[in-house]
Amino acid sequence: MPPSLSALLIQIVALLISLFFFQMVKLVLDKIIPIPLLIFLQASIASLVAVFCRLDWWWWLIQFFFPIAIVALLVAAFPPPYYLIAFIFLTLLFWSTFRTQVPYYPSKASLLPFVAAQLPINSHRFIDVGSGLGGLLIKLATLRPDCHFEGVEIAPLPWLISCLKARLARVSINLMLRDYARLNFAYYDVVFAYLSPAAMPALWEKAKAEMRAGTLLISYEFTIPGVPPDLCINSGENAPYLYIWRI
Repeated sequence: MPPSLSALLIQIVALLISLFFFQMVKLVLDKIIPIPLLIFLQASIASLVAVFCRLDWWWWLIQFFFPIAIVALLVAAFPPPYYLIAFIFLTLLFWSTFRTQVPYYPSKASLLPFVAAQLPINSHRFIDVGSGLGGLLIKLATLRPDCHFEGVEIAPLPWLISCLKARLARVSINLMLRDYARLNFAYYDVVFAYLSPAAMPALWEKAKAEMRAGTLLISYEFTIPGVPPDLCINSGENAPYLYIWRI
C-alpha cells in the first residue's frame, strides 16, 4: 500500500478512536473533553500508529501536525484565495513526494569539499539526482569548470529556483525537470543522491543495471540496505556521513 494511502487510513482510524473516546467519557463520566485536547489526542494517536506501521519519520510529523493544522486554519478563517495560494505553493514545492517518498532535503554547506574531493582528476560527467535548489551543483561547477554537471529535479518550484540561481551565478550546468528514473545512468561518471531511505533500494538496482564499471555512486546520509559502501566519510561534526560505492 502506498504510504500516502496508509497515512490517510491512519488519520481516519485516529479520528474514529478519538470520537469513540470522546463519547465514552461523555457517557461514563458525564464529562466533555475540550476540543483542543481531542485534536491533540487524534494527532498523537495518528503519529503513534505511523511509528507502529514503520512509516518513514517525516510521516510521523505529518500525521501529528496535520489535524492540528486543519483545525488552526478553520479557526483562522482565512479568505479562500489564501488556501488556493498555499495549495499551489505546496504542490509546486513537493510535487509527487507522496509517490516518490523523497521529500525536499537541503544538504549542509559543509558537504561541498567532501564531494569535490571524490571527483575524478580528469574531465567527467556528474549528475545530482534530486538536485533541489541546485546549491551543490553550482558550487561544484564553479570549482571544476572542466567538468560537465547535471541536475534532475521532479518538483517544479525547486527546479525553477535552481535555474535562476545558476543563471545568476553564470555557471554552465544542465538542470532537468523530470523523474531521474527515466534517465540512463550509463552517461555519468559520478551519480550523487540525497534522497530518502525508501528510495535507496531502487536507486541501487538502477545504478547496478546502468552505470559503467569504475564509476561512483555517492549518497549523502542514506545507505543501501544490505550493500556495504566502499567508503564512508564523516562530513563534519553532527553532520551526516557520505557513502560511496564503486560500481
